[in-house]
Amino acid sequence: MSTPSILRNLWPLALIIALVMGGTALLRARAAGEHGQALRELAQPGDIVMLSSTTCIFCTRAREWLTEQRVPFRECFIESDAACRAEFQARSGPGTPTFVVRGQTLVGFDPARLHLSLSR
Repeated sequence: MSTPSILRNLWPLALIIALVMGGTALLRARAAGEHGQALRELAQPGDIVMLSSTTCIFCTRAREWLTEQRVPFRECFIESDAACRAEFQARSGPGTPTFVVRGQTLVGFDPARLHLSLSR
């Protein structure tokens, strides 16, 4: 089989893959928007504190998402803020981001878990 005939036979598969990837991206965006709206409705200033590290890419992603979704939160950095570092150590945070949501510790960023913690 020649290269042009192989490509001609593979285009339906490529189209299906592109459609599935596009659909998945749309579903993720919709879910993110729904979680953002739910968090905006529940979260009051001071309810969510993110204990961050300046070198943590997951902290950056969480910060960007929370900011983009307009969810009120406060952030402190364990490297430069002694009170933040003490809070992180007191909560035995294994890594960042560590969230304090109305006094409850959540390790890692998951909008669904944040929503669940706020709705209790």
